[in-house]
Amino acid sequence: MDNKTLVLCTIAAFSPFFTSAASEQEVISHVSDKQIKEQRSALAANTQTKGFGPQSPRDIDLIQGRNKQVFSQAPEYTKMNLCNIHFHKNAEHKGGEFTQYAGNGDGQGYQSGYKYSGILTQQELSPLKYEVGASKHGSLYPGDTIEAHYVYSTAQVSPGPTLGSCFSDTNKNPQLRVETQVYVLVNDPEANNFIELTKLGMANGVNQAVNIPSNTGTPVQYAGSTTGPSYNEIGSPFQVSWSVRPQIMKVSINSVGKWLKSNVFDEHYAHGVRNLVNNPDLLSDH
Repeated sequence: MDNKTLVLCTIAAFSPFFTSAASEQEVISHVSDKQIKEQRSALAANTQTKGFGPQSPRDIDLIQGRNKQVFSQAPEYTKMNLCNIHFHKNAEHKGGEFTQYAGNGDGQGYQSGYKYSGILTQQELSPLKYEVGASKHGSLYPGDTIEAHYVYSTAQVSPGPTLGSCFSDTNKNPQLRVETQVYVLVNDPEANNFIELTKLGMANGVNQAVNIPSNTGTPVQYAGSTTGPSYNEIGSPFQVSWSVRPQIMKVSINSVGKWLKSNVFDEHYAHGVRNLVNNPDLLSDH
């Protein structure tokens, strides 16, 4: 769940046997392990005894945590309003089928995170002749992993740009839920269509993403926070109920490119990731 500037505040696959086009076309600057360790130390120091609740992202295969802050779990997403959809390059969470570490990236959340740990074919990894999701932090390529966040709110809101769309004038403190699906981008026109996977509609009187995958494993649910690289060294004060599906789904990279060119969320590129939170004092029990 990405952190963006709001009106009032800031909230926020790769095969081991084949080489992604990303590694062939981009030269990525990675920071040292020492810098990531320093960021984690700063996060621990800046949250100690401050009363921060459990943080995100986390390893969904590990259920241990020592954070004692509790809050009411948000309702099922089918009873809430969809307010935003965005995605991060590489998975913010770790576990399930996305366990291959992408590297430290630039230390600000870009080119970091976790990749799909399975096998893709040469055809699925074949390079494109055009850029997808180009930004100053790079583009998307066949073989890349993305983590999509379908953000829901108990406020009476409609889907729109930024997480500011999750709040209303009459409800500044709604419950938030993020339905999470990790996708792997493949150069295959027969793969799942991202435009369909993010299709909007009304159901039982609330705004919904009507095609969220239901066949990618039992979602791991836990109490956490907003994410994004702006919280690498400070705690997020926002409470979020997370639901993370453990299995990946292959999606056509061409459909992702088309979605980025035209969507109601004003999304045009992939966002960076927050460092995986591994301090048990900042993690809830599942």
